[in-house]
Amino acid sequence: MNRTRRGFTLIELLVVIAIIGVLIALLLPAVQSAREAARRAQCTNNLKQIALATHNYHDVNNAVPSGSLWPCPGNDGCWGWGVAPMVGVLQFIEQGTLYNAYNASLGVMGNTTAAPNLWLGNKTVFDTKIASFMCPSDSAEVTTPVTNYLGNLGGPFALGGYSGPVIPSRYSPWDYPADETSLLATAKTVGFAAMRDGTSNTALWSEGISGTTNSVVAGGGKGNEARGVFPTNFNNRTRSAATVMAMLASCQSIAPGTASIRNDRGVGWQYTYPGYVNNLYNHVGPPNSRRCTNAPPNTWSLDLWGTEPPTSYHPGGVNTAMADGSVRFIKETIGLQTWWALGTKAGGEVVSADQF
Repeated sequence: MNRTRRGFTLIELLVVIAIIGVLIALLLPAVQSAREAARRAQCTNNLKQIALATHNYHDVNNAVPSGSLWPCPGNDGCWGWGVAPMVGVLQFIEQGTLYNAYNASLGVMGNTTAAPNLWLGNKTVFDTKIASFMCPSDSAEVTTPVTNYLGNLGGPFALGGYSGPVIPSRYSPWDYPADETSLLATAKTVGFAAMRDGTSNTALWSEGISGTTNSVVAGGGKGNEARGVFPTNFNNRTRSAATVMAMLASCQSIAPGTASIRNDRGVGWQYTYPGYVNNLYNHVGPPNSRRCTNAPPNTWSLDLWGTEPPTSYHPGGVNTAMADGSVRFIKETIGLQTWWALGTKAGGEVVSADQF
């Protein structure tokens, strides 16, 4: 008996394709979410490693790494730039070979060729990319050895000078007017004993999306905007809580399409400077908010009075290592007063864990 072989009809084929498309649409976000969870876990591990290395550094030096060992030992050859805090922790994150290869008498711009020759004295060390300094959620857009982890300067800055734990050990007196005595008075090395708010309530390290050589504009989306800094031209140096809030409002109202004035955050893990926020962040605007300057016209040294929050590609917030060695996920919706309190080492604020 002959039987007719029957294939799929076009409608049946289209239905199957549609079902497969729906399944892919349902599963893809779950896969992406799982991948981001893994990246965030690695990022947390990196911060934990750096926090523990900081404790080991403290055991040896009775202080946490300086936000800027200024000026660099080879002052004439590196224009006063100082050693960044990440150099100090190298020996405690299984990078002892790099640390031993670093010549402290030479410059800190190892990957710069357009500067005095002394800057190249540590080129081999500073051209090395260190996985523990890089968050896998951030796809670096520069070829230099970046860092995604930043030390806490404190803030709001001008309310009390350098109020965080990772601050310059000295301050450059010619960068700001003579009345900025809070800078000179609070630039020093900091030990855990100075963190009178408690190490569990004092932020030590957090994250920063690294810089770029591409153009950055306001309103360009998180993937673009977080890599740049924008001018508010507010110029009040945030001397009160009211002016801090006014500056933040000005920052958020910057017109879409406004070009950033600098895109260099974290593009080298080895150098920093007292008057700039290189490889550091402050507690002014909340996590993942827009970064803005606040003291024209010198756009290279505005950050201390502006807002340089931590940023990340993790949905909803940033990882932050506290001074007690724990790593916590700080939501970008955190209350501003609580965020300010976590930035100070001895502000006298009372913060409970359920506030962040």
